[in-house]
Amino acid sequence: MQTMSRREVLMLASGGATALVILGESSALATPAEADAEIAKFTNGKTMEQGKITVELPEIAENGNTIPLLITVDSPMTAEDYVSEVFVVTDGNPRPRVVTFHFTAMSGRALAATRIRLASTENVIVVAKTGDGRFFTAQKQVKVTIGGCGG
Repeated sequence: MQTMSRREVLMLASGGATALVILGESSALATPAEADAEIAKFTNGKTMEQGKITVELPEIAENGNTIPLLITVDSPMTAEDYVSEVFVVTDGNPRPRVVTFHFTAMSGRALAATRIRLASTENVIVVAKTGDGRFFTAQKQVKVTIGGCGG
């Protein structure tokens, strides 16, 4: 049985950590097909309509680490007609699913604001689900000049 010195154990651990970082950095970004698959899961394959959603994002982001996102869905937010969920995906991040916001008729308005991280120039796709099961969508492209998720 061979024993390892403390120095050898530390070098082995360091090499393993470096390999994980390199492999993690080179992991493939999501494809538009993967983003579409996430949307299909959210909508259960139902057809989406254009309109009702306003997406405010900068056209060009100098830093992909913190991009402001404001989503507004035109809805009266009554017990009969309200937005229940807003789903956000991107087609170029390592993981396409970004966030899901949940609302009720008592929310007053379907409005959400946050900051997101984008790996590169990519499309941000927003899907809103209404209380009666309809889906609306909107999309906007953001050009990222300095990487966010990838560095």
